[in-house]
Amino acid sequence: MDMVTKAKINLFAVLRNLQDLCTMDPVAADMIKNENISVQFKVPNVGIGTLRFADGKCTFVRGKGPASLKLWFTSPEHFNTMIDGGKTIPIFINVFKVGFLLNTFMKLADRMAYFLKPPADKKAELLKDPEYFKINTILTAYTAFNAMAEIANSDKIGKACAYRMFDGVILMEIKGGPSLNITVKDHLLSVGVGKVKLPTATMTFNSMEFAHKLLNGEASTFGGMGSGDFGLSGAVALLEQMGKLLNLVSVYLG
Repeated sequence: MDMVTKAKINLFAVLRNLQDLCTMDPVAADMIKNENISVQFKVPNVGIGTLRFADGKCTFVRGKGPASLKLWFTSPEHFNTMIDGGKTIPIFINVFKVGFLLNTFMKLADRMAYFLKPPADKKAELLKDPEYFKINTILTAYTAFNAMAEIANSDKIGKACAYRMFDGVILMEIKGGPSLNITVKDHLLSVGVGKVKLPTATMTFNSMEFAHKLLNGEASTFGGMGSGDFGLSGAVALLEQMGKLLNLVSVYLG
């Protein structure tokens, strides 16, 4: 496993989920309703990401920008340790704002883990709740496809898959849920939210239930196409390589 790629996934796929968590989950929204702070994460050989909390909303911004609390990590491994829940302290500027990191931010991280990594002995019961099921599935989808892009752009095997992809846009749509657009440009991948007109290829989940099963390894694409729960159209060559990239996600996220 490449630690730089893992750190990119943690920063640009996992941490960015706080933006969507605070939109979908009333508990998370309540945690940030009075916050007005920007937290910047800087990781060598990985990049910079900033979480902005204002007006009851959380926004994730990729790249450098103004921030009232700046966190530096000495290495990708240092950052991965923090995201994985290990005991580590980043280098920071503005000691007066670090209380947010130790209090609200940690609570948000725990809340996200509640949806993305439920305890094995409680998972089945939690998923019976329609709202929990919806948030779990959407966050899992966002994590998987954003992680896929980071793998394509950074991981050795991922780059080999991306090299075989020509320029175009792939639409991923979950009926009753979100849509994502994956842009391929010069063998690099980027992910956006929302539908696009005239995509080069389309991947469609015809229900939230099947999306959940497939993303959790409980169903197959072939079975889904046979049952009508899953569909592919457009440039098959792009979709084939994207499928290989998605298979690599579990290597990094387990």
